[in-house]
Parts: sequence; structure tokens; C-alpha cells
Amino acid sequence: MAKPSAFPPSVAPDEFVMVPEAPEDERLNVGALFVGGGAAGMAGAIHLAKLINGDAELLERLGDVPIAIVDKGATVGAHQLSGAVVNPGPLQELFPDQDLATIDGYVCPVEKEAVYLMTKRSAIKLPTPPPFRNHGNHIFELSRLTRWLGEQAEALGVMVIPETTADRLLIEGDVVRGVRTGDKGRGREGEELGNFEPGSELHAQVTVLSEGTQGHLSLAAIEHFGLESDPQVWALGVKELWKVPKKLDKVIHSLGWPLRTGAKYREFGGSFIYPMSDNHLCIGFVTSLDTGDAEFSVHDVLQEYKTHPMIRKLLEGGERVAWGAKTIPEGGHWSIPNELAIPGAMLTGDSAGFVNVPKLKGVHLAMRSGMLAATQIYIRLKAQTLAGQALTGYDSAVRKSEIGADLYRSRNMKQPFRKGFFIGGAVVNLMEATAGRFPGKKWENHADADQNVFLGGRSKSYPQPDGKLTFDKLSSVFLSGNKTRDDQPDHIRVEKQLPRSVAVGYVSMCPAAVYELPEGVSAEGDPDEMITMHVNPSNCVHCGAITSKGGRLTPPEGGSGPEYTRM
Repeated sequence: MAKPSAFPPSVAPDEFVMVPEAPEDERLNVGALFVGGGAAGMAGAIHLAKLINGDAELLERLGDVPIAIVDKGATVGAHQLSGAVVNPGPLQELFPDQDLATIDGYVCPVEKEAVYLMTKRSAIKLPTPPPFRNHGNHIFELSRLTRWLGEQAEALGVMVIPETTADRLLIEGDVVRGVRTGDKGRGREGEELGNFEPGSELHAQVTVLSEGTQGHLSLAAIEHFGLESDPQVWALGVKELWKVPKKLDKVIHSLGWPLRTGAKYREFGGSFIYPMSDNHLCIGFVTSLDTGDAEFSVHDVLQEYKTHPMIRKLLEGGERVAWGAKTIPEGGHWSIPNELAIPGAMLTGDSAGFVNVPKLKGVHLAMRSGMLAATQIYIRLKAQTLAGQALTGYDSAVRKSEIGADLYRSRNMKQPFRKGFFIGGAVVNLMEATAGRFPGKKWENHADADQNVFLGGRSKSYPQPDGKLTFDKLSSVFLSGNKTRDDQPDHIRVEKQLPRSVAVGYVSMCPAAVYELPEGVSAEGDPDEMITMHVNPSNCVHCGAITSKGGRLTPPEGGSGPEYTRM
């Protein structure tokens, strides 16, 4: 059997790091630069703005542009996707006088919920496990929420710069000095087109890396400064938005079918179905990215799941109106970087792996980390010790906060499922009953790309797309609003000469049909036969799965990719 990590792409050490080289008069100088306009970056920028606004001396120390956010999406929120059932604590702290229901993207409080164990024909209702109890939480559409947060940030004087990729990390004397943004208007071979615009150097007293899952410069910083502890591991979630005749009145989660329970398959995950506004609901499926069968496809498993009688009934008479996909860091406590603060920069949110896997929660942890980063910037500003320093108080603040407590308690949540669904479930139930004290030892994480893959025939159970209930990948990409120039440089680093089993794994894994087998080649045949995989980078919705499987997703031209509006 082959494993993806044995076939790495060509990526040079420190390829995404550079020494600043722009003349002084061609730099944009920023006080605090947030890279990424998701929950962590927006919450951090807003909190910092509220702390310093009205203090002329502190504002002067940060310069003409005290706070800026760069985001690669065409608009703020365009690349934001989550369930999302949100713990509202940090949001309420940011806006104590704001009624949650008046925030754009707000759907409703969670008042009813159900958990099911699925078989192919039945759904067995289970007592709601403690991690799935969502009383007090609220449902949001994350892309709309972050767009609203962007408006609040701008009202506080934050410069928000969309359509802008952070391409290189500026490092001088082992201190992060800011970022270089990506060029625009290059052709497939890198040549300058008529509309070419070179990138710029953004120099900052402090850079907050809040890029979300598979953050490009966050990974570069982790590699450059040697911050990795256990390997981070990921899941891939695929989500659909449906307009339905009858409004859903509860949050639904499920386990079991169509996932296989045997240890060799490593199919760890489940589904979510949440009510959305205006007679809409969202339905999604999340599975780990270390599955054994190369033919496993979370996109197609979701299509299979929708054929279940209970799920079909929920969607009957409805219409699919939007689609998206995103990876989720699931390594938990053991995979948090060894240091969260380095000279000149900090790691926040999904970029640092702040997701509580058993509770399926990350948005509030991302916001909390951004706010903790802002607090440390404020403290250092007051002490006049900000520029070029490692804000070590941030690291300790995170580990002592709800972030550290949540992740430590659930530190061995995912690893037991390597032994299969039933053994893993029993161990995790003991962990929950003992508040994480059992099993107390360290269960190590292993990189997703190190998993051997085999051709196990999983694709035989996927339903044929009918265009009404079940769909193919290309029709899904269309509903993501993806707008990527076909003739821009390829932003995906992946080896194309691969054993059949690894190539089939990439093709199956990708929810957006970026990877294709050559004409006339299928999953049938010698798994070790070398074949040439085709790549369609313009289909990419930036889910990040390829990075977890040994490739490398780099930023395309700013403004490319999906344009999520209700994800």
C-alpha cells in the first residue's frame, strides 16, 4: 500500500518567507496587521480598536493606519463557512449592548435538538450526549456574520482590505515584520498581463495570523520557527443550503451510516442539519481526512446520506441553493503549536488549531483568541514594548483561558477512533464521564498524509446524481459562486506522477473535482501502477484538504475562489 506523504510536491524550505526589500516610501506601514478577516481576525481587530480609540497617544504610536485587516476573499465573508451553532459569549462581550437577533447572519437560538444513530433504513434516536447539548447557543450564518463584523470594524476606524492575499511572510533578523501581498494580473506561466498589479509590502509592529484552517502564512511561520508539536490532523466538511417547504425546528446530529465502522476504514465523522432563516436548512457531513479507502469521498457520502428515508423526507419538495466545503483542524490539545507568540506575530483561531472536536465548536474559540491577542497588543502598547517582540503573555493567556481548558479536557477525543467506531466510542464516553481524566495518557496524532490507502470499492455505494436530491461535484462548485480565472498561475502544489491508489485518493477526497484521472483510467487495476493525474485549479474552493494529504494549497490571485453569502 502507498501513502500520500511518500510523494511530496516541490516546495522549497522557507519558500513563503522573505526579507523585506521594498524601499521605505513604497511600504504601507500598519500598527497591528490582522491577516484574515474571519472570526478571529475580526474579533481581534474590533477589540483592539475599542481598547485604543479615544487614546490619542496610543493611536499615534500605531501610526497613520493603526489597525488593518487583509482578506483574500472578493468580499469580507466570501470564504467563511461553518455550521454554525455558536457559543455567543465572546460576541456578547464585544457588543454588550447589541441584541443578538439584530446581528446580520443571526438565525435563532437552539431550543430543540436530536441525535440519531443511523442505519441504512432507520434512525435510532439517542439521548443527547453532553457535548451535543446546545442550550444557550445560537445559530448563525458565518459568512454573513463576518461581513457584519467587517462593517463594525470599519466603523471603528479599522482599514479592511479584501481581494488581497498575504503571499509571503516578511522576516528580518528572526522577527516577523509584516507580509507581502500577492501579485494580480499574471498569466498561467507567471507572465505579466495587461492588467498586472504587483503586490505590496505591508509592514507592521505586530502581525496577527488569523487565516483560518490551513492558513498559508501560519503554516510558513510554524515551519520557519519550528513550532510544530504533534502533527495537526484535519476533517473535511461539505455543506449544502436548501430551501424547503416546511421549516425545521431543531438541531439534528447523526452518527453511523453511511460511514463504515471497521478500524481499517477509519471513517470518523457524522452529519449536521440546522434550521436556517426564511424556510431554509443546512445539511452537511464531516469526516476525517485519514480514511483508509482511497475511494472515500465526503461529497458523495453526503449525497448517499440524503437518500436515507428520514433525510429524504426533510428535503422533499425543496431546492438546493448553495454549497461549500472547508477543512476543520481536529488535532486538539496535542497539535497546538509549541509557541503561539513569536517575535512580531501571533497565531489565532483555526490557524492555531483552536477547535473543540467533541462539541463541534470553533467560532467562539477563534473570537476569544483574537480578543486575547488584542489585549496583549494593548498591554504592550501601553508599556511601549510592542514592536519586534514576542508577546508571550498571549501564549499563557490562551492556555489559561477556556480555549486551553476545552482542548485539554478533550485532548484524546479523536485518536481512539483509529480502533474503530465501537471501541473508539466506548473510550470517548469514558473520557467524557471523567472530564478527560481517562484515558489520561497522551494518544499521539499521526499526519493524515501518512495513512496508507487502498482501493476498497467505496465508490460503488454512491448514488447516481439525479439533479434533484443528489448532485455531482461540478454542479456543487457552481453553487459555491466560485470565480477563478482559468489563466492565472496554478496555486496548487501537488505531485502529478502517482500510484493509482494515491491518485484515486486525491480525486475522491476533493469535493470540487480539482483532480482527475487520465481518460480511460479508473480505480480498477493495479493500485501501485504509476499514472499521471490531471489538475483543474480553477475549480478549487480553497477547502485546504490537499495540504492535509501532503500537497500544498497556496493563495491564488486575490478575490478568487468561492463567494459564500449564506454559509
